[in-house]
Amino acid sequence: MPFNRRRDSCRSSRFRLPAILRRGTPPNPSVPKKALRINGTTPAPTPDPAGQNTTIHAPLPAPLITSHAFKVTLPVPPSINHQYATVNGRRLLSSAGRAYKTCVGRQVWLALAQSSTGCSLRDRLQSGPLALSIRFFFASALRRDLDGGLKIAQDAVCEGLGINDNRIIETHLYKQVDKADPRIEVSLSCIHSPHHSA
Repeated sequence: MPFNRRRDSCRSSRFRLPAILRRGTPPNPSVPKKALRINGTTPAPTPDPAGQNTTIHAPLPAPLITSHAFKVTLPVPPSINHQYATVNGRRLLSSAGRAYKTCVGRQVWLALAQSSTGCSLRDRLQSGPLALSIRFFFASALRRDLDGGLKIAQDAVCEGLGINDNRIIETHLYKQVDKADPRIEVSLSCIHSPHHSA
């Protein structure tokens, strides 16, 4: 391998690391920057003695599945700036957006597969009008707006359930602050009102 090509490949890996750190992984002060460049990965954060490290979260609670409703706690979706990328003049879902949708789809599918009422719920969700409720718990009230996370969260949950999102005729969004555990709580339920038509 020529010297110039080897040098370019090292330089490109060095420039990708700060971009990864800007996307939400705070630098770990206990790991030297040189170690980060050599390994090419960011190590898991270590909790500090004061307990102020907010990157370590509690495990997500188990999903609640009944014959008429589905409630699940999910990670906060990437910001709207990181959800899409422009390629050849076309706006496409970015790798961060695709990874989020894949992760959520797997969680939803696994929750349905493990539930005894999963099949009956899916049949009901595919046959009538639905109501969607999303509670966003952000680390800061000023950082994010609600509508930026709605579309990707709605698409990911609906794809995981195998339903078309045009069945959703009611949407409720809530914004709260939880610095220690940012997350979203998604609830999808069947609407039983007689004045709604499928």
